[in-house]
Amino acid sequence: METINFWPLIGVAVVALGFVCRFNPMLVVALAAFVTGMAAKMPLHEILAQMGVAFVKARNLPLITLLPLPIIGVLERHGLREFVQRTIAQVRAATAGRALIAYLFVREVSAALGLMSLGGHVQMVRPVVAPMAEGVAQARHGDLNERQIYRLRAFAASSDNIGLFFGEDCFVAFGGILFTQHVLHNFGVDVSATSLAFAGIPIAVFAFLAHSARLYRLDGWLKKAQTKKSACSSSNTSCEEVRP
Repeated sequence: METINFWPLIGVAVVALGFVCRFNPMLVVALAAFVTGMAAKMPLHEILAQMGVAFVKARNLPLITLLPLPIIGVLERHGLREFVQRTIAQVRAATAGRALIAYLFVREVSAALGLMSLGGHVQMVRPVVAPMAEGVAQARHGDLNERQIYRLRAFAASSDNIGLFFGEDCFVAFGGILFTQHVLHNFGVDVSATSLAFAGIPIAVFAFLAHSARLYRLDGWLKKAQTKKSACSSSNTSCEEVRP
């Protein structure tokens, strides 16, 4: 029986320890690569060669990752957030909860179709979704305090996370589906990737309904907080903030 060498996994511990200690990420990753190579008894020149090959293959990754940041910054500087808030406030039937439910639906369906990059915190939540929820909430309930604003932003971020997480499990070419298929095959269970993707649909539907119920309650919480605020203002008394 062939013995498996687990020592190369020490590189994972190096990465975790480096991030916990808040060292430079590039230095931590490079050190982890060297430690892993040494643990695998690779020659030094081969370690350097593998790092060079990986760098050449991923040389465009930083550009793809960082390019949206200045673009979003320029759009926000020219009034993207204000435009979104004004536009959504003109929709009479819109509420913060309904707007986030709509985005949750679009995010989950698009992820199920393989369009994982259609949304995202940088591309959609910060410049569009969160201002949209804040704008419609202000139009219906008046000025929002800091706690209400941050709660709306948290729900906007969670809508993106939940929609992506459960939607991508319904896409047949998703890495998690293929990994699960491979693990099951090693245990003697032969199942197709299509069957695993279809098995994720009921879970995705349940996740959508569960989070939609939370978003629906968000409208009630905002309305209750505004009602109590109005009552306190009319009576000139200090009231504790409404807890969800």
